[in-house]
Amino acid sequence: MTRIWMVATVAAAVWLASGSTARAGLLPISYAVTPESGQFRWTYSIVLPTDIQLRNGDYFTIYDFAGYLSASNRQPANWAFSTANTGPVPPGVIPSDDAALPNLTWRYTGPSINGGTGLGNFWAVSQYSTATDSYFTARTHRTSDGRVDNNITPTTVPVPSMQSVPEPATLALAALGLPLIGLARAVRRRRVGNAECGVRSAE
Repeated sequence: MTRIWMVATVAAAVWLASGSTARAGLLPISYAVTPESGQFRWTYSIVLPTDIQLRNGDYFTIYDFAGYLSASNRQPANWAFSTANTGPVPPGVIPSDDAALPNLTWRYTGPSINGGTGLGNFWAVSQYSTATDSYFTARTHRTSDGRVDNNITPTTVPVPSMQSVPEPATLALAALGLPLIGLARAVRRRRVGNAECGVRSAE
């Protein structure tokens, strides 16, 4: 685990150094899945780009985190956690949001932070280790003019393991086979009936 986050820290430093001219809000630069007491801890490393400022009340949301274990979240100081099945969604972005799955939101409660730094690791525990694509949105502020900046970016979340589902070709063959089975039974009954009639006639 330490090695994973050492690599993540180096990646964050390289990203911050090379992406200083790009405008974007909070970004999840990496994630890790760690077994924990029969469950799985999902950890996200979040960075604040150089042209973005984090203010009290700014937040980010990870959508459709399946299998969330209540009160399993952890975060750095000056962050408050909440969960809901829908939202919150910053204005101007349109993430896919399944109302049957919980969203995880971390809201900043500390003093303003200027960009170009990592914000630390945020995590929550899920029943599942299988990964799927989802969305991450954030509300922050631009350092250039202080205006609100809303962004959306892909991320990865847990999902239940897929159960085996018959392929369409298999289902089609099964559908064709049912009438044939019925026809075979009808023919067999007719033969049995004719045989019984022959026996009676012989008598």
